[in-house]
Amino acid sequence: MRRHCLTISLFLVASATIATACDVCVAEQPKILRGVTHGAGPQGNWDYVIVSLAAVLVVYTFVHAIKCLVRPGETDAAHVKHSILNQD
Repeated sequence: MRRHCLTISLFLVASATIATACDVCVAEQPKILRGVTHGAGPQGNWDYVIVSLAAVLVVYTFVHAIKCLVRPGETDAAHVKHSILNQD
């Protein structure tokens, strides 16, 4: 178990180092994204709108997925989950 934690930690550190932008990309990026990503960056204001809406959608979906996992809310005794959980 300890070896897996060490491997995962090394992988995360290495991937963070690889993922940072190179010097050429830093010069091309807008001020807000400098050093974060590779490439030319957003080409206009619509790119910020699209990415912002996608981020909101991802966060919304993630929150509701976690909510459904923590408290599913099915209390009906005839629900399909009870036929799987109670196979006595």
